[in-house]
Amino acid sequence: MDAHLYAKTNQQRSLEELIALLRIPSISTLPVHQADIRAAAEWLAAHLSSMGLESRLYETAGHPIVYAQWLGAPSAPTVLIYGHYDVQPPDPIQEWHTPPFEPTLRDGRLYARGASDDKGQLFAHIKAVEALLRTEGRLPVNVKFIIEGEEETGSPNLAPFIRAHQDLLAADVVLVSDTHSRSLEQPSIVYALRGMAYMELEVWGPKRDLHSGTYGGAVHNPAQALCELIARLHDDNGTVTVPGFYDRVRPLDEEERAALNQAPYTEAALKAETGVQAAWGEAEYRIHERIGARPTLEVNGLVSGWTGEGAKTVLPAKALAKISCRLVADQDPQEIYQLVRDYIARITPPTVSTEVRLLHYGLPAITDRHSPAVQAAVAAYEEGWGAQPIFTREGGSIPIVAEFQSSLKAPVVLMGFGLPDDALHAPNEKLTLECFWRGIATSISFLTRASALPVRG
Repeated sequence: MDAHLYAKTNQQRSLEELIALLRIPSISTLPVHQADIRAAAEWLAAHLSSMGLESRLYETAGHPIVYAQWLGAPSAPTVLIYGHYDVQPPDPIQEWHTPPFEPTLRDGRLYARGASDDKGQLFAHIKAVEALLRTEGRLPVNVKFIIEGEEETGSPNLAPFIRAHQDLLAADVVLVSDTHSRSLEQPSIVYALRGMAYMELEVWGPKRDLHSGTYGGAVHNPAQALCELIARLHDDNGTVTVPGFYDRVRPLDEEERAALNQAPYTEAALKAETGVQAAWGEAEYRIHERIGARPTLEVNGLVSGWTGEGAKTVLPAKALAKISCRLVADQDPQEIYQLVRDYIARITPPTVSTEVRLLHYGLPAITDRHSPAVQAAVAAYEEGWGAQPIFTREGGSIPIVAEFQSSLKAPVVLMGFGLPDDALHAPNEKLTLECFWRGIATSISFLTRASALPVRG
């Protein structure tokens, strides 16, 4: 019996084990679930040990990190598999059709919090490793797992752990499955993730809130000044006007544009998904290029003055805006923050004062889609999923990917086993079982093909 047949023969047991893991409400954002977080970590460590891997928990200032390894192929490459066992809160709980931590099968889909993000996708790799060990007695490559419990809170302790344990985590390729494919029929490989610079813009004028009848027309309203400043951050084409904002943006060549256009994101699809009347943004770029290959500056929130019920004729003393910049490869979040800060200072009128504060940031990441590791993933999808994958850029961020690249100097391959409608972070999160089975098969194929990857010196 080979590994693929073993995986098919043991589908029911694998499903039952995944359900057992999903039953643990490992919500990292709520202190009341601290014991559940530890229970999930201990469950994974024990399960990996039962498969024949050396596993242990590493304590952090927050939740524990699960580490496991099988190093029985000393001359072969090493694959580091990343995942996370923590999940989002299930709220609003009343919108779930079935309880979020009582996994339920309906129409070939498994509904539970964490089913797709990320327990189900991670577990596909675990079951692939098990299938190879049970049928071959060994793995074609060395395998290491690093599984954190703080991804949903920004991974505050993972980056320091990686930097402090570079020898322990040394690998020739890092494998991450925390994304999705375009559809069951069309798998995709994400090769670029945007970074983030998240800022707060504060505008203030008078020393206190003022009566708008007494002072209106003579005092520059900070709320109005804030809107005027924000309006100057883009031109009529949707292009960011901050000087130097695009200086480091890596241009798309025709080959890459053609590859991305294999799965175009149409305006009709955008309207259907969002309910907007029309697309917006840089007209010279297609919609999927605007989302994944171009940086953005967005206003995420505005706060000022009286927003309660009824009327209060106040001229507010201050106004605040939350601003996020999604950044692409080669852009530096700290530099972007400084450019935005300096531009705001330059265009601030003498009637008000402003301050821009950087709240948090993450680095963008990009992987060479022609690299041997990515091409091994392409072949693995063709064999395990049954279709050739397309390449996509992700508009969102997974900051730890850049950390793996910079600290371990290894390529990162993003193999998504979820689907766009999995309702991540929302009620009725689900994992399509066929995706789970194909994910296991694809992982088996990748681990087998990874044995031919170059070993770092």
